[in-house]
Amino acid sequence: MSDNAHAPAAAGHAPHDAHPDSFYIKIWGVLLALLVVSVIGPELGIRIVTLITAFGIAIVKAYLVVKNFMHIGVEKKYVGYLLITMLALMVLMVGGVGPDVLRHDGTRWSNVAAKKVVEDGMKAGSGHGEHGGDPHAAPHGEAHGEKPAEPAPAH
Repeated sequence: MSDNAHAPAAAGHAPHDAHPDSFYIKIWGVLLALLVVSVIGPELGIRIVTLITAFGIAIVKAYLVVKNFMHIGVEKKYVGYLLITMLALMVLMVGGVGPDVLRHDGTRWSNVAAKKVVEDGMKAGSGHGEHGGDPHAAPHGEAHGEKPAEPAPAH
């Protein structure tokens, strides 16, 4: 096999799309500098700096990787399909998991700690122990000191 078989043109890329090695080394240096900033930022203990370094720099780094290393411009027609598929799967996952995660009771389980946190929050927020018709409040019997029903035994 000849040495030209691994050239960018042989892989379906036009020869003018190739970058010199120094280009990729510069991008690597920028990514490394952003990594250092994103590690040092949270050490300052300032919430806004932490958020900016955690999310803002992550977005910039992802953009640089996608733009310079993933060659997204070559596969333009597939990017939209991939984006829509990713978003659909994300919505499906959140929609499928969300109802279970957000509940405090299930068929054979009860999240007593979550119920207590909600109840304590309601007491602290309203200044007294009444729930005031809140749909997320404890059932009527539990609000008045009665013990909740035991979950069904597992089979």
